Amino acid sequence: MDERTASAQPIGTPGLAPQPRPRRLGLFGRLRAYFFAGVLVTAPIGITLYLAWSVVTWIDRSVLPFVPAVYNPETYLPFSVPGIGLLILLLLLTAIGAATAGLAGRMIVRLSERILNRMPVVRSVYGATKQIFETVLAQKSTAFREVVLVEFPRRGMWALGFITGRSEGELQDVSDDEMVNVYIPTTPIPTSGFLFFVARNEVYPLSMSVEEGIKMVVSGGIVTPPDRRSPEQRQAPTRAVGE
Repeated sequence: MDERTASAQPIGTPGLAPQPRPRRLGLFGRLRAYFFAGVLVTAPIGITLYLAWSVVTWIDRSVLPFVPAVYNPETYLPFSVPGIGLLILLLLLTAIGAATAGLAGRMIVRLSERILNRMPVVRSVYGATKQIFETVLAQKSTAFREVVLVEFPRRGMWALGFITGRSEGELQDVSDDEMVNVYIPTTPIPTSGFLFFVARNEVYPLSMSVEEGIKMVVSGGIVTPPDRRSPEQRQAPTRAVGE
């Protein structure tokens, strides 16, 4: 082997082919990468600020027209202050809650409920709405605090659901096992979905939080929460449905 042939040999580990060098991006490729990086950074922040601003503006437009000009801070200011309507609404709700805590407030609430309960259509809407808010806002409520998997729409296919409570009354009488209410939302709008009454031993509990489960439903599975199970739980065999 002469010197020219030896110099043409690739320098590297004997017996291994030389690794190809990574291709450098051109000007257009770098600009495109910078553009997508900028979208990834600014889009979540921009959408969040836009939604927050829209909610605050909507509340201000709905509340401020009912506030007398004497008590409206914008009357004495040369510019508009966003969020005043939201602050007034929070103070008003707090004042109403404090007023209803007294004896006179409870009597007024009871009288109003009696009037509403005598209206044919209004009483159904009021009763259902009141029960939902009392269940969700209760401090000891377990509604929407557990994320589970349910085999739906057939065996071998799993759907993400939320346990909203225990089945009681005649709903529990259909089975000897403990029954639970499972709400399965649709993607990407979780406000619509299906309500199922499933035996407790036929649902698979997950370690993710309710907020993470809702994010996963809204994103269509793009946003997947991290696995927070311990190494022992990961190594344990997954229980079969019905065990």
